Amino acid sequence: VQLQASGGGSVQAGGSLRLSCATSGLTFDDHVIAWFRQAPEKEREGVAVIRASDNSTYYPRFVKGRFTISSDNAKKTVYLQMNSLKPEDTAVYYCASDVGTWLHTDQWEYDYWGQGTLVTVSS
Repeated sequence: VQLQASGGGSVQAGGSLRLSCATSGLTFDDHVIAWFRQAPEKEREGVAVIRASDNSTYYPRFVKGRFTISSDNAKKTVYLQMNSLKPEDTAVYYCASDVGTWLHTDQWEYDYWGQGTLVTVSS
């Protein structure tokens, strides 16, 4: 199983970025795919989750409608559209997969992780 995160970069506050998570080696429809992030000296936190079988989604409250997770099941790829970016969104963003249908951000339950992609938001 491999997850390949990409799309990070540098953007000014208020800008947008779209991250991609290309997966291989897993039965895509049997999994939930999540995006997590980890800022320097902070704990990793989940920002969005999608259930591949029906595209149901979950977002923690602090996302506040700025992020949208979506899936292209034919490509086995999950996207994270991030709008109205803030400097505090600066972090390494990771995608991860968990077999099953539970929409959650308990990182310890996720089995496979991508390598991370850096997002830097300047003020």
